[in-house]
Amino acid sequence: MSQSVRFEDKVVIITGAGGGLGRAHALLFAKQGAKVLVNDLGGSTQGEGANASAADRVVAQIRDAGGTAVANHDSVTDGDKLVQHAMDAFGRVDVVVNNAGILRDKTFHKMEDADWDLVYRVHVEGAYKVTRAAWPHMREQNYGRVIFTASTSGIYGNFGQSNYGMAKLGLYGLTRTLALEGRKNNILVNAIAPTGGTRMTEGLIPPQVFEQLKPELVSPLVVYLASENCQDTSGLFEVGGGWMGKVRWERSLGVGFDPRAGFSPEDVAEHWSQICDFEGAAHPKDNIEALKEMMGNLQKYSL
Repeated sequence: MSQSVRFEDKVVIITGAGGGLGRAHALLFAKQGAKVLVNDLGGSTQGEGANASAADRVVAQIRDAGGTAVANHDSVTDGDKLVQHAMDAFGRVDVVVNNAGILRDKTFHKMEDADWDLVYRVHVEGAYKVTRAAWPHMREQNYGRVIFTASTSGIYGNFGQSNYGMAKLGLYGLTRTLALEGRKNNILVNAIAPTGGTRMTEGLIPPQVFEQLKPELVSPLVVYLASENCQDTSGLFEVGGGWMGKVRWERSLGVGFDPRAGFSPEDVAEHWSQICDFEGAAHPKDNIEALKEMMGNLQKYSL
């Protein structure tokens, strides 16, 4: 029999929780017993304007169902205010789900600085500010869970989303390092790359598929990753439509040249197919494993 996933006495901060994925996360966390800070500035999908009603509606829905929640309307770039609100309301912070995001899609040659800067500020700086403010509380209590929201646009690239893809893969880089730094204090950090039918993806996904990509099909993974039951850290998970899977880097075994004798661009060209051959590929899990082939090559030619 599977162990129940519960959050009694746990406090969860969810950014961008006034609609879409964040709203679905908030409702499920509350259902599982968590006290939830529902953050949403209430701006447009392009990061313009503000409206308190989005977060307020979600809080009302949680309370109507017998749950505990407060609404927060700070920008994620004011992460210290947001986290302090949770501390004032509930006295602790156990989980941070960095979900807030915007889109400013343009091809790179048409992109303006404002399109790049605003996407960076909301996705990267916002996630940094909220997590950085929560981190000391998690260290002090020797417990924490952090979820970052990456994207397949970051993993694989997507036309017209250089700003968004940059931000989303950057969050996975942050995930990997915080997972290493947090483990000794029982702070586990993971990332998801979700696909959901939300106002951010409306018009980008065929309508018949959009209807089936319900945001609530992503939330069970988020809630599990944020629970005491889960002991994974530094993971990246694609999720959507009821399917989920873990992503890992893969690297070819490559080619080793003699570093003492040197080698030319022509040597690289001659061995290019072998350099790009993924037969028997390696899956380094950290920097030490990633350097194994290079160090082996140095050792081979130093004898």
